Amino acid sequence: MFEDGLDDFALETLAVRAGQQRTAEGEHAEPIFPTSSFVFASAEEAAARFSGDQPGNIYSRFTNPTVRTFEQRLAAMEGGERCVATASGMSAILTTCMGLLKAGDHVVSSRSIFGTTTVLFNNYLTKFGVETSFVAQTDYSEWEAAIRPETRLLFLETPSNPLTEVADIARLAELAHANGALLVVDNCFCTPALQQPLKLGADIVIHSATKYLDGQGRCVGGAVVGSEEIVGGDVYAFLRSAGPTMSAFNAWVFLKGLETLSIRMRAHCESAGELAHWLESQPTVKRVYYPGLESHPQHGLAASQQRGAGGILSFELEGGQAEAWRFINATELVSITANLGDAKTTITHPATTTHGRLTAEQCAESGISDGLLRLSVGLEDVVDLKNDLARGLAAVAG
Repeated sequence: MFEDGLDDFALETLAVRAGQQRTAEGEHAEPIFPTSSFVFASAEEAAARFSGDQPGNIYSRFTNPTVRTFEQRLAAMEGGERCVATASGMSAILTTCMGLLKAGDHVVSSRSIFGTTTVLFNNYLTKFGVETSFVAQTDYSEWEAAIRPETRLLFLETPSNPLTEVADIARLAELAHANGALLVVDNCFCTPALQQPLKLGADIVIHSATKYLDGQGRCVGGAVVGSEEIVGGDVYAFLRSAGPTMSAFNAWVFLKGLETLSIRMRAHCESAGELAHWLESQPTVKRVYYPGLESHPQHGLAASQQRGAGGILSFELEGGQAEAWRFINATELVSITANLGDAKTTITHPATTTHGRLTAEQCAESGISDGLLRLSVGLEDVVDLKNDLARGLAAVAG
């Protein structure tokens, strides 16, 4: 469905309709294909499928109809030609790197990324001879100075985790392409409902489908979106051989999540904006990080390249870890968990959870203080959320 003329449909329509190919049964909802392999009509057909001379399903490690529907739908929503679905967001990053990089290559990455991504670059890609240089996300002179002749990828999250720093995607894409490199953007915080990096010049978009694409914290998955040449070539080839594969069931869950993505993201943005303004006025809050605030350094840039400020905010308390933990432990409604993008509001202390494997120096360079808390604003009533956060504020003040 929608093989041609995707530009004629709005994102909300693509989120509900794109990619579905009904079987002979005429089902309305997308079916799940929980099978490891597929049967061929003949030895000749099997050979033709394996050689690539004939399209069709072979083995669910790299061809599954439910997974393919999710891939086609997300690609359409991001404005990409091809999507490869993976077992997790981190496996999406690993698949991209292993598919596109070789020994001797170089990556320039923002420092303002998920802590585990930093660990992947520093502790594991180095084992294969790939070096990474880290730069300040919004200092474009640092990006330019870090590029070498062997630089192959520029990598960032925008907005970043957890300080919501916003980078100029078009500017970094131009810089990457002028130096023969590709720009990879982790779009987890915004999703295609709020931002489409490919249309701003990025070459690859990464997703942790675990987050907003699911929206209810049910399954783990990831995705890589881009051109047929790049994603359909070496990225897919690595997935076919190594097998960091999304399951059919998880793909079906994510398909259901995509159907309501735009509606949910509007609600997340509305509540997060109200809470950010409210927190900014509290005396025990040192600073609030949220692109929707006029106090945010990249407020104008966020407004120009995003269709909403997102559902994630961070705030820094006066004090350190003791005060941050006291705040968390005083709440009763919000969930104390490191996941984000859920219908349920979640809170975490980045310095001891998502970025806990970083050194003190790395945390300092990334702006992760002991008093910093990250809030993923869910779909509860915003008054109830304010009342719960007020318990945390009272515990810190008292």
